[in-house]
Amino acid sequence: MDTQANQTCQLLTAKAVGEILSLSKRQIFRLNSCGKIPAPIRIGGAVRWSAQECTEWLAAGAPDRKTWEQVKQARDS
Repeated sequence: MDTQANQTCQLLTAKAVGEILSLSKRQIFRLNSCGKIPAPIRIGGAVRWSAQECTEWLAAGAPDRKTWEQVKQARDS
């Protein structure tokens, strides 16, 4: 599998997202509950974030979730 395809389907834990953002796992969950980071994907009891979406979100300037959802909708339209 090539690197781009691997990143497309890669899911990150709160700890991994925290390492990317230089924040603790606890801070990631706080930001999530406040709607300051992209919405996670829930698989059973697990909470994961799309690596591709996190990369795109950071490239867009890390807007809050509501703004980010509007950016994604405008881009996909």
